[in-house]
Amino acid sequence: MPVELGSVLEGVVTGITKFGAFIELPGGETGLVHISEIAEVYVKDVNDFLKTGDKVKIKVISVDPKGKIGLSIKKAKPSHRSNKKKFNATFEEKLSRFLKESEERQMVLKRGPETKRGGRGSGKKAEHY
Repeated sequence: MPVELGSVLEGVVTGITKFGAFIELPGGETGLVHISEIAEVYVKDVNDFLKTGDKVKIKVISVDPKGKIGLSIKKAKPSHRSNKKKFNATFEEKLSRFLKESEERQMVLKRGPETKRGGRGSGKKAEHY
């Protein structure tokens, strides 16, 4: 059964590597979920999220001419689709968000020297030997 781009399927984890996990699909084919496609949060170790034999819901995100199948767990989840709302924000909403984030960054930069921890420009004089 050929795998269709964009289809959401259930598969079984058959192998785990440092760069992702191999998933056996219903038709017997195998695809790879890259480490960046496992969760919405940073994944340092795939083993923290998946184990061999786990059943997972995946979305087919690529199929190359050689037959390699790219999969995503995070794009198969409904919560991923709800994130599109923030990209469809009005200009005013985007501007408001930008101004708020900009003000927060400015406050961090304006803090006095008492909150600095050293490094370049820390006010310490270099010793000469």
